[in-house]
Amino acid sequence: MARPERKLVAVVAADVVGYSRLMGADEAGTLLHLKALRAEVIDPKIAQFKGRLVGTAGDSLLIEFASAVDSLQFAVETQERILVRNTDLPSEQRMAFRMGINAGEVILDETTIYGDCVNIAARLEKVSEPGGVVIGRSVYDQVNGKLPYELVDLGDHTMKNIAGAVRAYRVETGEQGQEASVAISSAKDLPLPFKPSVAVLPFANMSADPEQEYFSDGITEDLITELSRSQSLFVIARNSSFVFKGRSVNTTEVGRKLGVRYVVEGSVRKAGARVRITAQLIEASSGNHVWAERYDRSIDDLFAVQDEVTERIAWALVGKVGAAEIVRTRQTHTSLPAYDALLRGIDATNRITEKDTVAGVEFFKLALGWEPDSARAHAWLADAYAVLSAFRADREMKALAMQSAMRAIELGDASGLAQAVVGALHGWKGEFEAAATHSQRALAMGSTNPVVLAWGGYICLWSGQLTKAREIGERLSRLSPLEHRDVHELLAFTYYLLGEYEASLDSFRRWDNNNYDRGFANLAACLGQLGRAEEARLAWGRCLERKPGFTLDDYKRGSPYRRQEDIEHWVDGLRKAGISD
Repeated sequence: MARPERKLVAVVAADVVGYSRLMGADEAGTLLHLKALRAEVIDPKIAQFKGRLVGTAGDSLLIEFASAVDSLQFAVETQERILVRNTDLPSEQRMAFRMGINAGEVILDETTIYGDCVNIAARLEKVSEPGGVVIGRSVYDQVNGKLPYELVDLGDHTMKNIAGAVRAYRVETGEQGQEASVAISSAKDLPLPFKPSVAVLPFANMSADPEQEYFSDGITEDLITELSRSQSLFVIARNSSFVFKGRSVNTTEVGRKLGVRYVVEGSVRKAGARVRITAQLIEASSGNHVWAERYDRSIDDLFAVQDEVTERIAWALVGKVGAAEIVRTRQTHTSLPAYDALLRGIDATNRITEKDTVAGVEFFKLALGWEPDSARAHAWLADAYAVLSAFRADREMKALAMQSAMRAIELGDASGLAQAVVGALHGWKGEFEAAATHSQRALAMGSTNPVVLAWGGYICLWSGQLTKAREIGERLSRLSPLEHRDVHELLAFTYYLLGEYEASLDSFRRWDNNNYDRGFANLAACLGQLGRAEEARLAWGRCLERKPGFTLDDYKRGSPYRRQEDIEHWVDGLRKAGISD
């Protein structure tokens, strides 16, 4: 008789709390919700941490991992994502999981696994609270001190059909903010994410020359970018952080409005060949200083100073895990003149006007003149060309954008921006399979990069994946809750096609478009659907100012939508506004 095959694994057992109640209240809706969670949250997280789903039964899941550390990170980050999604649902529709993790030897049987290790994981899951994670001693011994979580000893538990007591530990991140705490938050406050969360406020320009403002802004943006590379941190996007630029702020207020536990403040003084950077990490709720430092260096040491500041903040937040991830993924720095031009280009393109985007293109070209093989500069140039092509409906600009993006990818761009631009360019041409492929790669690399998310949202919008486009837009709104441009442009278009015209109009107003012709046309369509014909004609007039002679046929020809019904939906709104060929 052949001996059974065995191996050592970490096993996660999970099931839905109150599944029978949810099914009794709304069977079809519950099944749809569970499938959506599987497809959009759980399965991608399994893949991210190299797990394997080995068993499903109704609402329960059994997943194996080669690493105990990976299994715990999967569980914590999955619970975080589910918690965030629940905040937008009525309490009676929220779906919460319990999770238990054990490590040990299992028996393989074709596609599934068996043994005490599996049974203990299932028993530990029953010990967990809704939205929580409980681990056994075998997992504790492998992860203790390696992850930034507190492991609370729950003592020994006697479990059915298990010989001997099992030691259990509850996993706490210090950021859990379970549903009870979310429920009591005021309407204006955002719930804290599951993982350590931080907002980097614009560093103050202390230089005598106000023209050096771009330099301090660039230092801030680089800190945000570098911290965002760590999957252990939730980092607020640049646009929301910069809302507080030049203001005297209360860190407690910032923490509430942005939904973060920590705030980074600092200043930059650049004079001649010297630069002084000060930075401090503050716990938002208490105002207590977690860490502070001042760096006074030769300008030649600028990049080393930035690296040290970023690394020290990461250590203060999540210890060696966050710092090690940043060190591992840090890009090679450019020369100082190239860096200066790059910062000026980013500063210009962030203003999202045609004139500023043209200026951004020139700065990025200047940066590449100093450093021809800068993946980062090529990626930003590709983005600027792509944006400019939208303003001008210029195919030549799109070709230049593709050329720059492919060069950035060839040079190893790790931000996801170049992949996102390639995806958008394929989407504009109606090549939606290729667009989806590049968008997925971009999002895998830059899941907290607002520019990458925005391009991904548009690809979903154009391809007819409206629910996913809305999810990305609302995630952008969470990462960048005080931003009123990219986020609300995407949401305005998405809400419209979903038939949510009031929400669409609100996003149009918050977008505050002032120079994009098709944006004015879309606003006119939204107003037409709401019966506000006079306002719609004014919006259409703004479109004609930008593009004289523009017609409904022109609108149809330039629409990037995959589905004819989406194009007709926009045209229907324009016709209701009294606009005809």
